[in-house]
Amino acid sequence: MTFRVGVLVFPGSNCDRDLAVAFDAAGAETQMIWHKDTTLPKGLDLLAIPGGFSFGDYLRCGAIAANSPVVRAVADFAHSGGHVLGICNGFQILIETGLLPGALMRNAGLKFLCATEELTVATNNSLFTSQYATGEKVRFPIAHHDGNFIADQHTLEKLVGEDRIAFRYSNNPNGSVDDIAGVLSENRRVLGLMPHPERVIDPIHPGVDGARLFAGVVNAVFQDT
Repeated sequence: MTFRVGVLVFPGSNCDRDLAVAFDAAGAETQMIWHKDTTLPKGLDLLAIPGGFSFGDYLRCGAIAANSPVVRAVADFAHSGGHVLGICNGFQILIETGLLPGALMRNAGLKFLCATEELTVATNNSLFTSQYATGEKVRFPIAHHDGNFIADQHTLEKLVGEDRIAFRYSNNPNGSVDDIAGVLSENRRVLGLMPHPERVIDPIHPGVDGARLFAGVVNAVFQDT
């Protein structure tokens, strides 16, 4: 049985092919989906929303993309229990659609950040983090200008209380509340994170810590459904 992933593509996406390569390397079959499509291909197991600068980050990062025709189908897919992964700009889009809580604001210091950061795996209770140990340290690159995750106190307490923080920065680079680098939806089937695991999946990369995220998704999803 083939694990099928749909990778969304918007004007300004620049990590879509990287994301497809990461899933292909984990044994999945990937298909690109254009933002003007109104329906999704049949039989998808997961939707992936890549990083980049969709629509030039005009208005607000992810805001225009969140109103693209295909995102209505993404929301329906998620609400019906589908698995969705959003990385960097993809995380911003998921927040703009309301599929994940909080907001992503301009980095503290008001500078674009591009570096490899140490993260702490905050929970392994999701298919995205199932191949890691809770508390484990990993290193993923970041490349963002608006990655400062904020949330009101009630939302933050809910995220913490429900064990929905997936990753935290070990040395917070952007000012995110509670060092949050990635969060899960209530049903734990939607993950948004600012760092780029797809950029550390091969020995020619700065590391391979991201490979287990993609392998975990592909290996676990059929056991999860």
